[in-house]
Amino acid sequence: MRQPIDPQADSSRRAWLPCPVCDDARHCATCADRRNCHRHWRYLISNNGPVVHLQCPLCTHMWSLDTRPGVAHRDDTTSHA
Repeated sequence: MRQPIDPQADSSRRAWLPCPVCDDARHCATCADRRNCHRHWRYLISNNGPVVHLQCPLCTHMWSLDTRPGVAHRDDTTSHA
């Protein structure tokens, strides 16, 4: 079942990362050259530091991605005395 496009989605907030579900950019020469393609972008819904929350406009899959894996992140939800 396809999800609706998130109400927070705004085509002016984009990210160029591969969709883990549809992989629609796999045969695109522009994407293979790591350039910003006008067809294969994702909605950048929000971010929490280096963790980005994305939605694919083609298959509507939503996912989160840590753009700095292996780096310890401060947990802002805990109180510091």
